[in-house]
Amino acid sequence: MFSSRLDWNFQTNRLSALLKTRRHVLDLTESNPTRAGFEYPGEEILGALADARALRYDPEPRGLLSAREAVAKYYGDVPASRILLTASTSEAYAYLFKLLCDPGDEILSPRPSYPLFEFLAGLESVRVVQYPLRYDGAWHIDFHALEKAITPRTRAIVVVNPNNPTGSFLKREERAKLEQFGIPILSDEVFSDYAFSSSDSCVRSLTGAANVLTFSMSGLSKIAGLPQMKLGWIVASGPGHEAALDRLELIADTYLSVATPVQIALPRLLEAAVGVRGQIAKRTQANLALLKSVARPLHVEGGWYAILQVPRTKSEEDWAMELLDRHDVLVQPGFYFDFESEAFLVLSLLTPPDVFAEGLKRVLAEVE
Repeated sequence: MFSSRLDWNFQTNRLSALLKTRRHVLDLTESNPTRAGFEYPGEEILGALADARALRYDPEPRGLLSAREAVAKYYGDVPASRILLTASTSEAYAYLFKLLCDPGDEILSPRPSYPLFEFLAGLESVRVVQYPLRYDGAWHIDFHALEKAITPRTRAIVVVNPNNPTGSFLKREERAKLEQFGIPILSDEVFSDYAFSSSDSCVRSLTGAANVLTFSMSGLSKIAGLPQMKLGWIVASGPGHEAALDRLELIADTYLSVATPVQIALPRLLEAAVGVRGQIAKRTQANLALLKSVARPLHVEGGWYAILQVPRTKSEEDWAMELLDRHDVLVQPGFYFDFESEAFLVLSLLTPPDVFAEGLKRVLAEVE
């Protein structure tokens, strides 16, 4: 009766089922900035959305020029002509899968990483093949495994920069090796503004790619802490990007999903984002510093998350279940992100400081 693309497991997992029975939980998984206690410039945001120009509909498949120019200003060196607006980064992925893939084609994505890719690809009848990130005190791409994963049906390589949840940035030498494959690169850069340190070896963005067709994605969800505004974008670069944008425009014209009010508001929203972004950066850096002062998390270079390795005396799921059941602390087990081995817990650095401090205290009391 239903499409095989929706042949997913609809059962509630053990951790979610237990969470439903709890009323007061220290949530160390918080990823929604609008619920994390930040101060937003409410008048400026609401005023931007009240612009009278929003009463007129002028459909523009690539996005209104004024909005694309605002994105170009955010980057500083990217012309508006290389930008196409979407309703979210998830929609950007869907557009790019439509652009590059026929049903049954393959996309290479990193492991560990955010598990959304398989769902998005499945809805486009595209197969995800994972390539591993290895850890030896720092994260790096296993290029031997990546090369072995390439087949005649490989259509793109996904890079999350910095990665979620490892917080690792792409390195210059890794970028050069990736480009040598000649396969289009999809670069998810939603966390790129949140670096914990500066290093010449780290690549912050692929918007200037010249050697291979590349699509950089970001949006208001992370850089402005405004996931509810539903606006993201694709920046196309490299050989063939003009032809790619022409085809992306056809896809976007089919849906016309980006709302006019948020497009008109975008210049002011991006200006207001500077202060919010600063608050988020300060929060994540402070929580990371606290974590490092009492434990030894895996090396992290940016993003909103940190990884804590715990004893393999029990499974990650059992660790997470016990922390919730005995201590009212919610964490994410590493297998949610396809870690290849046990046992890792993923903590959100976005968590309000008092909650993070108390939750971390309880975690360490249980695992040490």
